[in-house]
Amino acid sequence: GGRSYGERNSPTNFTFNHIGHFAAAGHNVAKALFLGGVTRRFPDLRFAFLEGGVGWGCQLFCDLIEHWERRGAKGMANMDPTKLNRPLLRELVDKYGYADIAAELDKRDGWPLEEDFLTGGMPPDDYIRCNITQKQDWIDLYATPYYFGCEADDRMNAVAFGKMMPLGARINAIYSSDIGHFDVVDMRDPLPEAFELVEDGHITESDFHDFVFGNAVRLWGTQNPRFFEGTAVAKEAAALMKRGAPSLRDAAR
Repeated sequence: GGRSYGERNSPTNFTFNHIGHFAAAGHNVAKALFLGGVTRRFPDLRFAFLEGGVGWGCQLFCDLIEHWERRGAKGMANMDPTKLNRPLLRELVDKYGYADIAAELDKRDGWPLEEDFLTGGMPPDDYIRCNITQKQDWIDLYATPYYFGCEADDRMNAVAFGKMMPLGARINAIYSSDIGHFDVVDMRDPLPEAFELVEDGHITESDFHDFVFGNAVRLWGTQNPRFFEGTAVAKEAAALMKRGAPSLRDAAR
């Protein structure tokens, strides 16, 4: 988790340190894997971020898309310093600016800041390793390989199955009972608590099936098709894997 981070080092308050610490740690790892192109290079690899919920995963999905629109290759073209109209800039400084600014521009042949060109030889596109060329790439590179372990009573679980995700994507929330930890007094309670999202109308029974069964089967079954052999759910798991997950792959179309 992230309880050793500087902002979570209270010597007296467990709750202060505990809230959000798994999400904070997972957030950094998920960003690094995605922007580093790992999910592009290893399309069959799956990643599970446990105990932090799915709310942050939904937010990160939105943030990555919104930043790509501005910091991807197309967006960065709008900020290309080589497109600067230097004669016009110099004219405007003469008309509205100060002499010291004009003098600095003259020293650099009209360029305002040398630092604008310092990229260390790296392309300015923050998403270059992802090679995103179509909407489906967002489903393949994020919504499909990432899974998020959720506590039963977390209301934010419903967001993963809702209609507000970009491209109609469904984020892979997986049920985690947390049995054995301080927050589960009675091991019979977590599953009924999770079903309250259905009773309250926030998710459907089909969503609930994915939450407590389908997504977990896809997580483990994709990596090892024989993972559930010999278990009580072997038949159901095999049938689900045979059907695949069309809702994820068709969401961006």
